[in-house]
Amino acid sequence: MERFKYWLNATQSFHPQWRPLVTLSYAQSLDGCLAVRRGQPTMLSGPASTCLTHMLRASHETILVGIGTVLVDNPQLNNRLAPGPSPQPIILDTYLRTPLTSRLMQRNDRLPWIFTGRDIDANRREAYEGKGATIFICTEDRKGYLNLSVIMRCLSKVGVRSIMVEGGARVISSFLRHRLVDRAVVTLTPIWLAGLPVLERSRNHIVFPSGYPRLAKPFYRQVGAELVACGLVEES
Repeated sequence: MERFKYWLNATQSFHPQWRPLVTLSYAQSLDGCLAVRRGQPTMLSGPASTCLTHMLRASHETILVGIGTVLVDNPQLNNRLAPGPSPQPIILDTYLRTPLTSRLMQRNDRLPWIFTGRDIDANRREAYEGKGATIFICTEDRKGYLNLSVIMRCLSKVGVRSIMVEGGARVISSFLRHRLVDRAVVTLTPIWLAGLPVLERSRNHIVFPSGYPRLAKPFYRQVGAELVACGLVEES
């Protein structure tokens, strides 16, 4: 773990000044899948790589997921396995579908910050705020997709300096497509799933029209049964 901690500390300044540092972290199968199928939880990380994930959480101020991950996995997004604090959870939820009974809404330390669209009923918004969640109203790039650049600027204005992005597929694809990822930690699990791919295709099947993101200065470590790849993210 010491190699990962050194790398995290050494790369903290590798991001544009107008937004927080963004670290993308997820586990995938050998054939590049996140789950067996959309909507079905699939545990990919083993005990050792799960500890690494929690160490990464402790190293970031915030952790971000999409509503799909909340609905399918019902995660806590806290740090339970490594020294250090838990990050502030952030949910991208255009239509405010986060269940009020979800684990994130039941936490007694950090209630989520939820970014949602403009067309949200005021009473529904008040129900979340009454439980302690913070609601941010955000513009949309297109129907169902919140404007990530606006969100990054908003988080920077409230003092956020680092974000760990955990998924799911739409969120991962969107952050990479909009060139908002500074570094990545990808865990490769030694199984094949033939399931839900990490990256969503765009309508014209060109996800990266102006060049492909790549890992620069990568290093690799075996962690338990998994192989972990880390590096800065640059455009090829």
